[in-house]
Amino acid sequence: MKAHLTQLLTQAAKSVAPDQHDLNIILERPKNAQHGDFASNLAMMLAKPLKQNPRAIAEALLKALPASDYLAKAEIAGAGFINFFMAASAKSAVIGEIFASGNKFGQSGIGQNRKVMVEFVSANPTGPLHVGHGRGAAVGDCLCRLLAATGWDVTREFYYNDAGAQIDNLTLSVQCRCKGITPDDPTWPEDGYRGNYITEVASAYMSKATVKANDRSMTAKGNADDNEAIREFAIAYLRHEQDLDLRAFGVNFDVFSLESALYTEGKVENTVKQLLDSGHSYEQDDALWLRTTDFGDDKDRVMRKKEGGYTYFVPDVAYHAEKWQRGFTRAINEQGADHHSTITRVRAGLQALNIGIPQGWPDYVLHQMVTVMRNGEEVKISKRAGSYVTLRDLIDEVGCDATRYFLAARRADSQLVFDIDLARAQTNDNPVYYIQYAHARICAVLAQWGGDVGSLNQADLAPLTAEHELALMQRLAEFPELVETAAQELAPSNVANYLKELASDLHSYYNAQQFLVDDEKIRLARLALITATRQVIRSGLNLLGVNAPEKM
Repeated sequence: MKAHLTQLLTQAAKSVAPDQHDLNIILERPKNAQHGDFASNLAMMLAKPLKQNPRAIAEALLKALPASDYLAKAEIAGAGFINFFMAASAKSAVIGEIFASGNKFGQSGIGQNRKVMVEFVSANPTGPLHVGHGRGAAVGDCLCRLLAATGWDVTREFYYNDAGAQIDNLTLSVQCRCKGITPDDPTWPEDGYRGNYITEVASAYMSKATVKANDRSMTAKGNADDNEAIREFAIAYLRHEQDLDLRAFGVNFDVFSLESALYTEGKVENTVKQLLDSGHSYEQDDALWLRTTDFGDDKDRVMRKKEGGYTYFVPDVAYHAEKWQRGFTRAINEQGADHHSTITRVRAGLQALNIGIPQGWPDYVLHQMVTVMRNGEEVKISKRAGSYVTLRDLIDEVGCDATRYFLAARRADSQLVFDIDLARAQTNDNPVYYIQYAHARICAVLAQWGGDVGSLNQADLAPLTAEHELALMQRLAEFPELVETAAQELAPSNVANYLKELASDLHSYYNAQQFLVDDEKIRLARLALITATRQVIRSGLNLLGVNAPEKM
């Protein structure tokens, strides 16, 4: 409907303002349904270049508007807005589109099969995934689903920071547990990890267990003095644990990258050499610096510390340069908001390499912190992790569907309160229950009817003229644009909010009308409408990685 109406307005504008080219015609949904289905401010936009009263321009546009069976009427409102009222036949056309497209309804090819890498989660292999990682997993996975639905060739990547001080602390912590040293002992490492999971790792290592992590198997040596063997086993063990958490969360990856490999394969050294050759580095105070202020940073950054060793942003630059060299001209990083300070320096380092990477590459989606509540109080610790709430805690408490929905339902840049009691509630206050219940209700009606759902594609839709029917059809027609916008804005929360509104429309319709009425035409038309609604709910939930149950 929107595309059709845009075309009509474009033709009218050519007649009224032939010298105005590349007009950005905006059509919005009025907040009040009595003001029509769409509203345009085109007349007001043309007022200044045409030097005319916007109401007069609006009248001229309406006179020049081509006739259309899809348009019931158009009215001028206020200072020159034009309100459009679409015919019922225009709204019901979406039902046929949904039947014809099936689960592809809402998908598009705007990505043109271009390559995009989405890096997300990327947790250090030092412990179980916490709820912040869970939010990153939910948002990142939904981004991948949205991009794939809009025609992008998506690669999902997980980057392990398996090098540096945190890994050293992990190794020492496991080694202490292997030797029977506990966190309350004065010899325990100052920055050691204290969760019960460290005991599990140590026990598995001493019993010479074998663990498989993504791409390789590791058998423990059981020697508490072999620091390197403990390090390798602990990383493999915790990577395996994180894999299990992600699998339980319905999240999969195409590629796993290791920070350690950037060093062993010489990519960090090669990147440093390129930065030296670029002329943007200098020595000062026995340290090697990168002049990131040349590229918009607020101060220059140390690359190599005076005591030796590279700062953490150097392997980040090497890793992202490799992304570019792998052909990902578009890359998106979904990370926690605490990574905000690294964006400018990584982008500056990539610019300094002078290898053709455009400014502003890669894109970032940063998620804010999550606060977990139960019984009105904040939950801060996990029995297993010790100091934080784990993703597995949430999945065990409320299930995968509710966890995924709640973690993706708010804009990533907004702080999120995860209410365990609400997520478990089987009431209309729980949005994921409310949406899934709408789907189950439709399934129950169709099961009670018992007919051939495929035959509903032939139903006469003329009887669909009631207020709830028109509202529901209008909502269904919004889905393709909603998906495109969510993908362009990298905002899965748009889908979650849309599904709540669609479920509300369905429940209102369900409560207002009977579906299995005696009049066959009305019965089949209404069944066709709710079947189309079922498909869109399924497709929307699939974009969020949430199931669409047939019974509840």
